[in-house]
Amino acid sequence: MASEIIAAVGAGRMGRGMAIAFAFAGHLVHLIDAKQRGKPDFKTLAIAALDEIRQTLSMMAGFGMLSMDEVEPILARVTISPLRKCAAALAESDIIFEGVPETLDAKRAAFALISEHANNGAIIASTTSTILSNDLQGFVSVPERFLNAHWLNPAYLVPLVELSPGEKTDPTVTEHLKSLLERIGKVPVVCAASPGYIVPRIQMLAMNEAARMVEEGVATAEDIDKATKYGFGFRFAVLGLLEFIDWGGGDILYYASQYMTNATGSDRFGAPKIVRDNMTETRNGLRDGRGFLNYDGLDLPAYQKDRLAAFVALLQHLNKMPPKG
Repeated sequence: MASEIIAAVGAGRMGRGMAIAFAFAGHLVHLIDAKQRGKPDFKTLAIAALDEIRQTLSMMAGFGMLSMDEVEPILARVTISPLRKCAAALAESDIIFEGVPETLDAKRAAFALISEHANNGAIIASTTSTILSNDLQGFVSVPERFLNAHWLNPAYLVPLVELSPGEKTDPTVTEHLKSLLERIGKVPVVCAASPGYIVPRIQMLAMNEAARMVEEGVATAEDIDKATKYGFGFRFAVLGLLEFIDWGGGDILYYASQYMTNATGSDRFGAPKIVRDNMTETRNGLRDGRGFLNYDGLDLPAYQKDRLAAFVALLQHLNKMPPKG
């Protein structure tokens, strides 16, 4: 089976990052300039885009991800087309990603272009970080084959891609794109059409709280970042947030949240209803055999040992193993 042909409409940072990710995995990629330019301006853009992709691949080779001999063959899988010559590229593409600026006018124009030239079987995905899939589906001619696919920069390195189907999205389309992303080494997750997806919604709260602590004089920016890297980030590189709640106990989170709410006078630390409900239903986590996740039949000692081993491996990676006496 031949690899799907990929198109990225928008030749900026996201389009180039996706082009690298797919070309690296063996796919042909059409990188399409979404702006109407004269021939000299397009030539300048095309040279700059290909040079950036070449430099990125060379950097990846320096990291040991590929050999220098592979850089040019991978680069050769990427073609850059001007807007005036995009019809053929779009028509032969199996998956088309839109990556234009975050305005409805820009999205509307891009999807009108895609809808005009895409083949009937193509999957169309927006990389938007802000606009809900339900609000964009009306811009495409076949909404059943449309969904959001939010990549995190740098797209060629970060594994996660958040897929957000709209109300009219055919579930088989979501599964097809999810399977494709898994085949190129990504870790796709599916979430409802909700503001902020998963990661931006969580990180927005964390980033604002970090900034607030600087504002309040709780700690220096340097110490807050150090705490984030070696405490917060360290733990959540191994345990998911909800898995971590289960690890310590949902009731611990509930009572800690009560204390923080009373101590700060702010409702932003209050536990949501689901935490209280879990307590009532004896779903506090590992010790109950269930929490946000289900641990029925799991060898808990082996599971805990595995997670602790992952912490040790991360310590080794960070060169933060405790010194021997």
